[in-house]
Amino acid sequence: MSTLDATRAELALLVLYLNKAEARDKICRAIQYGSKFLSNGEPGTAQNVDKSTSLARKVFRLLKFVNDLHGLISPPVQGTPLPLILLGKSKNALLSTFLLLDQVVWAGRSGIYKNKERTELIGRISLFCWMGSSACATLIELAELGRLSASMKKLEKDLKHTNKYQDDQYLNKVKQSNERLLGLVKASMDIVVAVGLLQLAPKKVTPRVTGAFGFITSLISCYQLLPSPPKAKAL
Repeated sequence: MSTLDATRAELALLVLYLNKAEARDKICRAIQYGSKFLSNGEPGTAQNVDKSTSLARKVFRLLKFVNDLHGLISPPVQGTPLPLILLGKSKNALLSTFLLLDQVVWAGRSGIYKNKERTELIGRISLFCWMGSSACATLIELAELGRLSASMKKLEKDLKHTNKYQDDQYLNKVKQSNERLLGLVKASMDIVVAVGLLQLAPKKVTPRVTGAFGFITSLISCYQLLPSPPKAKAL
């Protein structure tokens, strides 16, 4: 493959990535929390960028609550333990509620809905819902990592006379484990972000800490949305 072909292929992947509304939202999220980290809650350009980007992101999330509403009413995967099913449905319900209430917050801050006090109250309720969904996601990732670890140990016993790193099933489980671990880091850090936005521990979780954690989780989200590169054709 020539350099031009390789560049064209990379640009095609970038276009595919940027065509996703979710990817653009997470890039804006990184800008938002990066600005929050720089401003540390002090008035100035960085804080203005933080506030304007936060409001702009709400447009990307219009009607997004339907996704989790669909997940809430969809049947669970066969073989999933009941506690995990309940956690998954709770996560869907909380995230869907957060996204729905977030639309009301957007309407209030855009001047469509005139009751400022109620807008702020709804904004706090929505953030508590998001924090709850992040807590559910953390527990789900922990439980799934435990299930994966048990199945990997069982598979290692079956492959003890062969090279496990040449077994596709084992490599797939390692990949799943890494993805779950990354999801665990993101979900647990998002709890801290929610605590910061709600100002539940203002002395410990300052705007700078909130911004740093939010920026990191935004980068993780951007990474998780990257399209898989096309496999090279065998000669």
